[in-house]
Amino acid sequence: MKSLIVYSIPAFFVLIAVEIIIDKIKKTNLYRLNDTISNINTGIVQQVTGVLLKLLNIGVYIWIYENYRIASIPNTWYTWILLLIGVDFFYYWFHRLSHEISVLWGTHVVHHQSEEYNLSVALRQSATQVFGSFWFYLPLAFFGFDPLSFIVISQIQTLYQFWIHTRLIGKLPTWFEFVFNTPSHHRVHHGINPKYIDKNHGGTFIIFDRIFGTFQKEEEEVHYGITSQLKSWNIAVANFDYYGWILQQLVKVKNIKDFFFVLLKPPGWRPDYLGGAIVPKEIDKNRKLYDADARPNQHIYICIQFLTLLAFVSYFLFGIAKFDIYQQLAGITLIILSTISIGTLFEYKVWPAYLEFIRLLLAITVIFYLTS
Repeated sequence: MKSLIVYSIPAFFVLIAVEIIIDKIKKTNLYRLNDTISNINTGIVQQVTGVLLKLLNIGVYIWIYENYRIASIPNTWYTWILLLIGVDFFYYWFHRLSHEISVLWGTHVVHHQSEEYNLSVALRQSATQVFGSFWFYLPLAFFGFDPLSFIVISQIQTLYQFWIHTRLIGKLPTWFEFVFNTPSHHRVHHGINPKYIDKNHGGTFIIFDRIFGTFQKEEEEVHYGITSQLKSWNIAVANFDYYGWILQQLVKVKNIKDFFFVLLKPPGWRPDYLGGAIVPKEIDKNRKLYDADARPNQHIYICIQFLTLLAFVSYFLFGIAKFDIYQQLAGITLIILSTISIGTLFEYKVWPAYLEFIRLLLAITVIFYLTS
C-alpha cells in the first residue's frame, strides 16, 4: 500500500501555491524563499529516509499484533473513530514528551526551527522522529487494532495537521475550537513566547490538552521558531544540531546520573558545573530573523535545481517498488545530498559551490543507474 502522504504531495504544493498567491496579494510577507525551500527539503529527507525505516515503524506493530494482541477489533465506522481517538491520544503523549524530554526533543526540534508560520512549515519534519514516536502507538497493536487500519488512520491524523499551519485563518466557531486542533491553537504551539512554550500538543483534537492541563489560548502576537536560532539552511545541521549539543554535554559530565539526566531531563538541561539548565528568557521582540540569502541572480539557479529535485523525488517515491535496495540507497543518497547542497547555496560560503559540483556529477550517475 502506497502512503497516503505521498499521494497527497501534489495537493500540498497546490495549497502552498494558493497561500503564496494570497500572501502576495495581501502583502503579508508570510514566505521567504530560503526558509520555504529549507522547510520542504527537510520534509523530502523525512519521506525518503522513511522508505528504509518502514520495518521499524510498521514491522514492530505487525509483530505485536500477530503474536500478542489481546483481542481482534472489527473494522466498523465506530471502531475507526475509536482508533482515531486512540492514535491522537498516543500522539499527544509522544508530542508532549518530545517537548519535555531532551533526547526526544532532538527527534522533533526540526519541526519548530522555522521562524515563519505557513503551510510549508507543516512539511518541515525530522528524519529521526520515527525513532522516538513509534513506541507510543504499540498499545494499539496489543489492544487488537489491525495494522492496515492503524496505518490508514495514523496517516489521516497526520494529514489533518497540514492545514493548521497557517496565519491566514483566524479563530473558528467556538464549538470547533473547543474540540479540534485549529490554526489558532497550533500557532500557540509554535510560539516561543514564554506563555506559549510547551502548550497545545494535540494533533487532530485539542481535548487532551484541555484534560491534561497543557492548553493555552492564542492571546498575544506569536513569535515563531526556537529559543536559540538555528542560523543555517543546511538540512544536516537542522537534523543533528541539537544532538550535537547533547553530545557536547555527555562527554563533559562527571557521573552516570548526570549522563542520563542530560538525556531525560527537559531540553537544555545540564548540571550546574556545566552552567546549569538553559531556561527560556523573555523574547527579544527585536530579534532579527535568520535570513542568509544568495544574490538575487542565484535565485533562478537555485529554483531550477529545487524544482528539478522535486520532479526527481516524485519519480523516485511513486516508483519506489520497481527499484531494488541498491537503487533505493543510491536515490536516497542523491536526494539527501541535493537537499543539503541546494539549501547551503543560500549561505555566504565557498564550499557549497564545490558540493554542488559533486552533486551534479552524482546526479548524472544515479539517474543513469536508476533508468538503465
